[in-house]
Amino acid sequence: MADSWWQRLRGQARVLIALGILLLVILWIASGMFGREADEAPRAAEPQPMAVAVTALEAEPVERLLVLQGRVEPDLRVLVRAETAGQVAEWEVARGARVAADAPLARLRMDDREARRRQAIARLRGAESEFEAAQRLHDQGHVSRTQLEAREAEREAARAELEAIELDIRNTRIIAPVAGVVNQRLAERGDFVARGDPVAEIVDNDPLLAVVHVPQHQIGRVESGQAARIRFLDGRRAEGEVRFVSRVAESGTQTFRVEVEVPNADEALPSGISAGVEIPTETVAAHKLSPAWMGLDDSGRVGVKTVDDDDRVVFHAVEVIRAATDGVWVTGLPERARVITIGHGFVTPGETVQPRPMEASTGAAGPEPVGEALR
Repeated sequence: MADSWWQRLRGQARVLIALGILLLVILWIASGMFGREADEAPRAAEPQPMAVAVTALEAEPVERLLVLQGRVEPDLRVLVRAETAGQVAEWEVARGARVAADAPLARLRMDDREARRRQAIARLRGAESEFEAAQRLHDQGHVSRTQLEAREAEREAARAELEAIELDIRNTRIIAPVAGVVNQRLAERGDFVARGDPVAEIVDNDPLLAVVHVPQHQIGRVESGQAARIRFLDGRRAEGEVRFVSRVAESGTQTFRVEVEVPNADEALPSGISAGVEIPTETVAAHKLSPAWMGLDDSGRVGVKTVDDDDRVVFHAVEVIRAATDGVWVTGLPERARVITIGHGFVTPGETVQPRPMEASTGAAGPEPVGEALR
């Protein structure tokens, strides 16, 4: 009995020893795995700055232009009106003819004017005779001073009547009041015109006037004497000078009338047509860039993102002053600036970036990679 108990004890001891060895093996294996996992755990990667493409730009002197659409008008446009009533007897000039000041244009029929002139002459002679007789009688004391003055008044009335009919006769000759071109004949031969009716239109196209209307917020940039450039619809161009700037805004549009004088000695340039007018108001330092490089900040301002000397992003609000077929001219950037051309939408002001050069003329990036966000 004692032997069986001892055998059972020895069997239990062997089982316990085996379990202990197995436990030690498991602990050893587990400790090795945990150590390797701890040793092999990857370190957290440090964030790398975003790569962006930049173009180096330098400011250039550029004219700030006030660009307006207007109409070209003749410097002088005069309606010639009849100074007496009558029927047009004949024209002495053709339509389109150039005339000098005081040159005859047309003639009205005399009708009874010559007869009335002779009648006025006879009446004046009779009044003068009566006045001379009254003067002699007054000197002899036979006529009172009152009677003498009455005869004198009759003489002056007759003289005035003659002068009036002679003036009426002169007015039958319609004269050009100014030099220019007969643009229209408003009454032809046989037409009856009353006093004050228009008979002809004379225009003078030298110089021309390019008339534009400047908005009220821009009028402070315009003054008399400024140079201006005019672009006609047929492609011709001309140089001019601001001659007149209105000081009162038009009530309907709140714009100011501005007249640009354009020399036209050979009258090759026409009037009455639309034209574009450019008025250089000042010269400023500006950069030429692509509109695609521009964007908005959180406040809604239009601007451009650049990279400073420390490779940090800087936002500059800009103003477009001129547009060209291959870009726009803007102000608001430093004199020398590295403008972000690719990737500006992925970076924020103050962020550090990796700038990569890019050719401004072709818009192609250099051989180096631009960055993960741009791929």
